[in-house]
Amino acid sequence: MPEVSFSKPIDVDPPSDLQVLLKSPYVATAAEAIENYRENVAGVWYADSADPDDPAGKYAFQRLRHTWFTPKVDPKFKLRRDDKFYAIGSCFARGIESSLTGHKIIVESAAPEFAELQPANKELSGLGFTNKYNTYSILNELRWALDPDAVFPQESIVQVTKTTWYDPHTNPSLALADLAETLERRAMMQAVTKRIKHCRAVIVTLGLAEVWRDVKADVFVNRTPIPSLFKTQPGRYEFHLTSFAENWANLEAIYALLTQYGHPDVRIVVTVSPVPLMNTFSTMDIVVANTWAKSLLRAVAQEWATAHPNVDYFPSYEIVQSSDRVAVWERDLRHVKGAGAHHIMELFVRNYIE
Repeated sequence: MPEVSFSKPIDVDPPSDLQVLLKSPYVATAAEAIENYRENVAGVWYADSADPDDPAGKYAFQRLRHTWFTPKVDPKFKLRRDDKFYAIGSCFARGIESSLTGHKIIVESAAPEFAELQPANKELSGLGFTNKYNTYSILNELRWALDPDAVFPQESIVQVTKTTWYDPHTNPSLALADLAETLERRAMMQAVTKRIKHCRAVIVTLGLAEVWRDVKADVFVNRTPIPSLFKTQPGRYEFHLTSFAENWANLEAIYALLTQYGHPDVRIVVTVSPVPLMNTFSTMDIVVANTWAKSLLRAVAQEWATAHPNVDYFPSYEIVQSSDRVAVWERDLRHVKGAGAHHIMELFVRNYIE
């Protein structure tokens, strides 16, 4: 069995100086602002004289009438087809992987080891096992794989039945297994995640701002624990609505890890998953809770991209939200249709890859 390093959980220390969050992320002179306005071909919403149904119209109220919204994208940098890519984050990251591999691009996160795993639902791919839904779980996985001083907290793996165990830092798409196999999967996860070190292109997809913490192991987990644990270990987990500052601190820690241990010319593209919450554990209406979470993650993603020259934001969230609902969503209004994902990734490839 592959060896897995275990010890006390890793604490996430926020940056010592959060004063950057108290400053405007962009400041321009009046002349520069006017120049921005004049040069931005997609910078105006509406004009009285414009025909709203003009298919070639440049105004937002015209472009938003198209089946597929196509935003103006100005990449900070270009990526090469021979670059190695790594996608980490929520389930939307798996769609990104699929599209990139379809363009004959090497995507290290779409490892064949994961694809060979047999999910409980035979219609799904074993790659879903790797989904990371919040900034804590993304950071955890990267630290355990990259930081030689980081260790995986063994006490966070919990026994469910006499013969099965559960790793709450994964997505429970696979059938529960005994401890040996659970640790094999954990070792596989960390071994594949190490490959991010050789990837010039890293795509980070943010999904959730509602998170759960394992009180006993003192570590945040990937998603809502499986229901049986709330009965067998009722006081073990606590629910958090995370703040902007918490998510910002996690993203900055991720940036520090990739800068220290990653590719010497790493380029990071951050996106926000358009897939809404399945449910909320807050007191909010699910629609309100989803808007709050996506707004928070969208704002922190922009702040992160503004703070670093090698981090850029790609508007996959806006593309989905601003496209025709019938065309983009499956009947559950939660999963993006294949045509929608194709439109998003074609736009990404066209703008970022040379």
